[in-house]
Amino acid sequence: MSIDFPDTHRDLLDAKFATLATLGKDGGPQLTEVWFLFEDGQAKVSLNDSRLKTKNLVARPRCSLFILDLANPFRYLDVRGTARVEPDADYAFAVRVGAKYGADLRDHDGPGDKRVVATIEPTNVFAVDMNA
Repeated sequence: MSIDFPDTHRDLLDAKFATLATLGKDGGPQLTEVWFLFEDGQAKVSLNDSRLKTKNLVARPRCSLFILDLANPFRYLDVRGTARVEPDADYAFAVRVGAKYGADLRDHDGPGDKRVVATIEPTNVFAVDMNA
């Protein structure tokens, strides 16, 4: 299923930060600020495989990516969907994310850690502008 992102909020898909909500073992939310890229109609996040958010997505792939307009906090985009977690063994995706943020994601990994790509396949997109 293809979900349209409203033109009024497409600029937020280039934002620097988003909040990723995953579901913990107890069913409660776990929120984390993440770096992301929007590619091929999907939000993608580079994650370290040892982190709780990654483990949550593998066990319970339903999630939400909340992107707040930092210049106008009355405006936001909430992308809800299902995450597909795949290896990024060669760091190809991590390098693209790092280019957006001027960082080497390897600096955030410990010995033995691996990188994965979490692709959020949207099922619902809520574009909100409380100023309108």
